[in-house]
Amino acid sequence: MKSVEIIGFKRANLGKTEAKRLRAEGYVPSVIYGGEEQIHFYAPMILFRELVYTDEAHFVNLNIEGETFEAILQDIQFHPVSEIIMHADFLQLFRGTPIKMNIPVRPVGVPPGIQQGGKLIKKLRFLSIKSLPKDMPEYIEVDVSKLGLGKSVKVGEIPTENFEILNSPLVTIMGIEVPRALRGKAVDEEEGEEGEEGEEAAAEAPAE
Repeated sequence: MKSVEIIGFKRANLGKTEAKRLRAEGYVPSVIYGGEEQIHFYAPMILFRELVYTDEAHFVNLNIEGETFEAILQDIQFHPVSEIIMHADFLQLFRGTPIKMNIPVRPVGVPPGIQQGGKLIKKLRFLSIKSLPKDMPEYIEVDVSKLGLGKSVKVGEIPTENFEILNSPLVTIMGIEVPRALRGKAVDEEEGEEGEEGEEAAAEAPAE
């Protein structure tokens, strides 16, 4: 999996006033935990761009005043109005310990339903995956090459190898939506077929 490097500096003061000052200067107050001790630090907000504003999953190489850690972004908080990053939590990685990450899904193949006028709709953009760091996939491929109109792929249909999907197996990942125009046409055709069957049945019925 790809990695993003973030260079940080230890925080001496953990108060709210100091955190507000750091944000005003373009830094993100952060913490890394999961190891022997928590380390509070701050890092330039611009270094979070490739990690946060993307659909791709990444590991993080943290360099805090020369001390390096391998980690994942565990949680991030945004300002409700300005969407400035308010705080970031990182979990330290250990190669022999399983982790959980949200991994993006990617459709593979051309669905027949699209050629019939349908539209591919993503219900889930990410799947929650648990695995060892070495087995964590960069993305999950979803085979849509056999999907016709109204058909979908559920979580339980995705093959897994050295990782576990934590979402419910009954949840739909993506499917082919039937356009309104085609829905109306299908209803008309069904009603027409039912009418023809009724006429045929009446014609075949013996006269009393």
